[in-house]
Amino acid sequence: MKNNFSLAGLFVMLGLAFVGVMIPVAVTRLKAYDRTVDVKGLCEKEVMADKVIWPISHKAVGNDFQAVSASLDAQTKAIVNFLKSNGVTEDEISVSIPRIIDRLAQDYVNDSRGFRYLGKSSITVCSKDVEKILKVMGRTETLVNKGININQEEWGQEPTFLYESLNDIKPEMIAEATANARAAADKFAKDSGSKVGKIKSATQGTFSIEDRDSFTPHIKNVRVVTYLTYYLNN
Repeated sequence: MKNNFSLAGLFVMLGLAFVGVMIPVAVTRLKAYDRTVDVKGLCEKEVMADKVIWPISHKAVGNDFQAVSASLDAQTKAIVNFLKSNGVTEDEISVSIPRIIDRLAQDYVNDSRGFRYLGKSSITVCSKDVEKILKVMGRTETLVNKGININQEEWGQEPTFLYESLNDIKPEMIAEATANARAAADKFAKDSGSKVGKIKSATQGTFSIEDRDSFTPHIKNVRVVTYLTYYLNN
């Protein structure tokens, strides 16, 4: 009986010794497995806008309601004819309903302004042929020479350029950003005497689309940043 207890005690001692040896090994492996590097990869691309919205507003003033209304109609026709003669199609042109304000009916009117009626109207060009519309914009002096005062300098009257083909370039840009992140991880690993292992986690940043500069709003800068964490191996 005593021999059986001794034998059992021996097995327990051997088991504890084995566990004692293996615990440091396991901890070492766990620490090695937790060695990681966080990197980010950037990809930027310049693209041409693929849609433009161009508001063209004009106005007329006078003391006779009918004359102001007729002047607005004549200007609208002249602007539409100008656009069509320069290749803008019917379905790219939208004409708004004209508005004529009676200044005398407004409490805050300043009589020194001279004219009773102020008429405003606008034509909006919406096109996916951005290069064509840019050329037309450069010819608007033709309208000015005809006495048509288009209000291009007013707030809210600037053309809007959009880029709507982001999904077409997303895969390519994400791949490039990821490759740049991997290159950064490889450089870090080489400098630290390690090797890059598997990806632990990856996060795709949000795409941003901004004007390249204030002078060329039709040229866009598309940007994305990816964030990755790699395991490092000895």
